[in-house]
Amino acid sequence: MLDTRELGRRPGSQRRMTFEEPAPADLGIEVLRVPEGSPVRFELRLEAVMEGVLVTGTAEAELEGECVRCLEAIHDHVVADFQELFVYEESDTVSDPARPHDEGDDDVSRLEGDLLDLEPLLRDAVVLTLPFQPLCREDCPGLCTECGARLADDPDHQHDAPVDPRWAKLEGLTQQVGPPDD
Repeated sequence: MLDTRELGRRPGSQRRMTFEEPAPADLGIEVLRVPEGSPVRFELRLEAVMEGVLVTGTAEAELEGECVRCLEAIHDHVVADFQELFVYEESDTVSDPARPHDEGDDDVSRLEGDLLDLEPLLRDAVVLTLPFQPLCREDCPGLCTECGARLADDPDHQHDAPVDPRWAKLEGLTQQVGPPDD
């Protein structure tokens, strides 16, 4: 929760902030995430507007995860930009003016007194910034489909051509007879 009391409610007043906070749990996707408790650096501009407080800024954090092709560990960095309007509790700014604001509007972020909760905004910004399928490198060859060997470690990795199961019994006959005589 971030305190906005110093900003006041006078439209046009601004405040810049830079601070670090520990990352919440489960910030990321299944294969790439910000480790819980690691520092997230925020650079924010808070601006008082008629309806509430406009928050614009960036969040930077370190990432860890694994490549979706070869399962190699990935260590990266994310910078997520965001902008959100947090409306005052008593504001009637909702999607449908006929509906009272106490019914709630999932698309509207509200101030809780003089406090605003950055966690939902951080989650949305970071998750939308992450690649859907992270790779250890752009041309990652992945794993061998037959034995699971990491192909980046052995680029010449190959297996003998598979024998068609319908001819497999005949393979045994040629070994028993031996090489043909001329």
